[in-house]
Amino acid sequence: MRKTYIVENGSQQEKQVHLQICGEISDCEWRAAGQVITDSDAMAFIYLMDAGDDYHYIKFPQAIWPLLVKTLQSDLEPILTWGNGQTELVNFQDELNALIFNIEGNHNYGADFSTAVEEAFAEILNESRED
Repeated sequence: MRKTYIVENGSQQEKQVHLQICGEISDCEWRAAGQVITDSDAMAFIYLMDAGDDYHYIKFPQAIWPLLVKTLQSDLEPILTWGNGQTELVNFQDELNALIFNIEGNHNYGADFSTAVEEAFAEILNESRED
């Protein structure tokens, strides 16, 4: 059974962003799957965690997007923390970066979602144009 966990807060510790899941985590037999998808209806990005028989979703709502910008500006993949556990979200930067550039101007994700992404990640999108 697929479970969804929501990242509710986080912090930047030196150059690395730490993202925290709050609440009960019943099953932590998972590993980072290295894939980011969107839930445009919920205005969120989702990182997939491989739980063996299925995937669990780590949801990044719009309130967390400023930390995702900091993640893309750092040289390090973010760390996901929960209770006493933590794991590096492998391939997160590449996946998220590719997504935001795909979403820019692409209303297939929904006009509200693509506009919100363009606004939240404007600094990243503009940095690329300057290179």
